[in-house]
Amino acid sequence: MKIKLILDYYAVWGQTVCVYGSLPELGNMNENDAQPMTCINTSQWVIELNVDSDVKKIEYGYLIRQGNETIRREWGKLHVIEIQSAKDITVFDLWSDKPTQNYLLTSGFSDSFFRQPFQTLPGTNYRDSIALTVFCPYINKNQELILCGESPLLGDWNADNAPRFITTSYAKWQLSLDASANERPLQYKLAIFDRTENRIIHWEEGSNRTLHPPVWNKDRESVRIENLVYLYPSIKWKAAGVAIPVFSLRSEDSFGIGEFSDLKKMVDWAAATNQKVIQILPINDTTITYSWTDSYPYNAISIYALHPIYLGVKEFPLRNNEKMTAYENEARALNLLPDLDYSNVMDMKNRYFQELFDETGRKTMMSEEYVRFYQKNEEWLFPYACFSFLRDENNTADYKQWQSHNRYDRESLKAAISSNPKFKEKVEKSFFIQYLLDKQLAEVKEYAHQNNVILKGDVPIGISRNSVEAWTEPHLFNLDTQTGAPPDDFSINGQNWGFPTYNWEEMAKDGYLWWTKRFRKMADYFDAYRIDHILGFFRIWEIPLTSVQGLLGYFNPALPLSLEEIHDAGLWLDDQRMTSPYITDESLDKIFGKLKDEVKRKYLHPTSSELFELNEECNTQAKIREIFKEIPDSNSIRDGLYSLCNEVLFIRDKREPDKYHPRITAQHSFSFQYLDDIQKNAFNNLYNDFFYRRHSHFWRNEAMKKLPALISSTSMLVCGEDLGMIPECVPSVMNELQILSLEIERMPKTGGVMFEPLASLPYLSVCTTSTHDMAPIRGWWKEESKDYRQKYYNDVLCQHGMAPDECNLDICNQIVRNHLNSPAMLAILPLQDWLSTSGQLRRKNEDEERINIPSEPRHYWRYRMHLTLEELLKADDFNLEIKSMIEDTGRG
Repeated sequence: MKIKLILDYYAVWGQTVCVYGSLPELGNMNENDAQPMTCINTSQWVIELNVDSDVKKIEYGYLIRQGNETIRREWGKLHVIEIQSAKDITVFDLWSDKPTQNYLLTSGFSDSFFRQPFQTLPGTNYRDSIALTVFCPYINKNQELILCGESPLLGDWNADNAPRFITTSYAKWQLSLDASANERPLQYKLAIFDRTENRIIHWEEGSNRTLHPPVWNKDRESVRIENLVYLYPSIKWKAAGVAIPVFSLRSEDSFGIGEFSDLKKMVDWAAATNQKVIQILPINDTTITYSWTDSYPYNAISIYALHPIYLGVKEFPLRNNEKMTAYENEARALNLLPDLDYSNVMDMKNRYFQELFDETGRKTMMSEEYVRFYQKNEEWLFPYACFSFLRDENNTADYKQWQSHNRYDRESLKAAISSNPKFKEKVEKSFFIQYLLDKQLAEVKEYAHQNNVILKGDVPIGISRNSVEAWTEPHLFNLDTQTGAPPDDFSINGQNWGFPTYNWEEMAKDGYLWWTKRFRKMADYFDAYRIDHILGFFRIWEIPLTSVQGLLGYFNPALPLSLEEIHDAGLWLDDQRMTSPYITDESLDKIFGKLKDEVKRKYLHPTSSELFELNEECNTQAKIREIFKEIPDSNSIRDGLYSLCNEVLFIRDKREPDKYHPRITAQHSFSFQYLDDIQKNAFNNLYNDFFYRRHSHFWRNEAMKKLPALISSTSMLVCGEDLGMIPECVPSVMNELQILSLEIERMPKTGGVMFEPLASLPYLSVCTTSTHDMAPIRGWWKEESKDYRQKYYNDVLCQHGMAPDECNLDICNQIVRNHLNSPAMLAILPLQDWLSTSGQLRRKNEDEERINIPSEPRHYWRYRMHLTLEELLKADDFNLEIKSMIEDTGRG
């Protein structure tokens, strides 16, 4: 049979369109053997192929060559021809570019919001047929694509009689017509028909299309395939959602903490109020000490393993009824506590897991479902289970301190397991618990899909330096540094998260496989994800291990300054004066006051009549921290010594020691104040250029090396937390890659304003009233100054008179409604802020609603909702109000 491919493509002089594919004639998928097509006019390229009649499927793609170089490829999947009979086939193709609304192709739309039952295009008895294939990702569950046109073949412009397409895969609609009935050119249009409303709700843009009568070979049966794109320039689909950590959930079945099984009830509430997204915090295993410090969800020991504490154990009851009742009583007492008691919940669950494994573990591990899970996940599951055992045996997650296996060696671990029954049992228990967690969370994902809801996960920017990944792949990380964030309004000393930074050069060698595998695992459970601190993919704030605070950090990668550049800016760099702490008697007086003499005596020595230097045993923040661990009630001296360490103007680059970074916010230091006006002006000019102009193009290139490959590795919707010190290249990169930004009214990105204008938010964004690092609406209102509240009340809420001291119902409702009315695609609000709109359901004490305080490095993450999900589901009046608000603002 003959296959003719006709592609509509405008090429420039010197370019050739080539096609490669699954046929020998097309190079057997080898792009190097792609076949050139023939240009027959200004925009049409043709190739004819003779194909064996037993071929049932052909996959192929187009590329553009200039000379011997491939300069362009199509976006997305290959073209496919399904062959039902040995007929000649003519295909009219379109070049596949990345859609301008690519977010509509993410799994949240394909598997939930716009989910359609797929069908197989039935065979026809037509001798000759016309097959239309339309790319149309704009159709939701209650709609279908129709073809309306002149003549009875096309329904005589009557929607009821119009031919219906069927969907054979997401966004791919197909229709087969009898070519013999197409005797003249017929005018038609494509349209979206709503079955619920029984009417056409959208005609495609542009003028009518024409269905031309084909010219057929009388001696051969033929099929003409036309590939089309539905013309819908812009669809502004919008939705609302709720943000809540899993640990914060509370149901009547919870075992002292929110669990994966509780998410189903949260899905029920989201569906009842017409919300479509449930956003949660990271859920990976953070078990390091078995104490409350493990409550920090961003310090996971594995980027793959789910936290055992989240297993909904009531779905896996013990066979021993007496033991089960005892555990239920213990869990009930923990569940009645206002906040999470992390340590006791973890202890109870670990005991429960052992009982469950003893009862059902061996039998479960023999099941086909378990075997499939293990085979799919064994690459990460085995080292995770070994790490967990060795952590417990050595009483530390710091693998460098382990007596054996402190370097990962798979074969030696296998040998140890085979010779150590205790080791074997513990790793198998870990396998078993991870299997149950995977099964439970995957079921939640599917349950959410059935209810038109999706789960949105969270990808932490860092990994714990005491983690499986650091143990197994240390070459991928800079373990001699730590990461954090530069100072902002919430943390004037910056943030030090303690995570090692990434060795991007090493990661690039295999195309960032470490990241793509991580994202693909997340796709097992989520349809959208938030990249925590997406700025880290442009540059990360790297901090020396000797620092506790973040002020002595610097951006990596970066373009540090040479001495010549500093001198050319009008500043003579005195190395001792500007790169070492500049400590004067006057600054000591201002920092320590009455304690000055004690500090000078214990921690400093003079270098001249007016200058001092920190003693060797306390000349870094890390050393100071260790000293003051044993000295209670001396935080003022400790913090003052920390600030002395920060009294520098330049930081020597770690990788190029002869180059320098200006110290962030150095203008607030005493060292800067002691410069003369000429030096200050020169430093400021250098500083502003360095932080706001010098790196823009450089950091854009860094991000574009990494992000395209990572986000294309799954079909999840990508959102980025782009708060803080934002390089000017970030918005353009995120817009180009269709990554949704994060927009917060009280953290404006627009210069010169106190509050971000919600009406001006970009469509490709997530807007929220607050995040887990901020006080919710009511707490924010209370903690801000009276003048700040007054300005917001008058200028943003457009209210007259004096602003109330408390955030009353009217204010909360208006704030929530304003966010829902924004142009942002997603408005995802914390549960606390949804509840703030109800006088009956809001928490009495707004101070108890806070999840995290970033300025507290050892914060206890223990917030739980104060009512149960069952009570929330029964709050019919409130739920109806939320649903109406969402529908009224176009997010239903």
